[in-house]
Amino acid sequence: MPYITQERRAALDDNSLYADPDPMNAGELNYMFTTIALDYILRQGKNYQHINDVIGALEGAKLEFYRRLAVPYENNKVAENGDVYP
Repeated sequence: MPYITQERRAALDDNSLYADPDPMNAGELNYMFTTIALDYILRQGKNYQHINDVIGALEGAKLEFYRRLAVPYENNKVAENGDVYP
């Protein structure tokens, strides 16, 4: 769990119309992911299925993010700098 300041938690949690809940670093981004997942569990109930739903959604999002952003980025870097694999 990211241990960010109470002030930043409040800013990130603010859902008002004029709020600017943009995470500024990896800890704040982690905090936002965590609070969304915990909110889902609080609304749906804590049981194996709902915990598994959250883990599956996070893993799916991670894999899609990797496939769509990280792989093309790495492929561009290989083309720019040369491959280290034979």
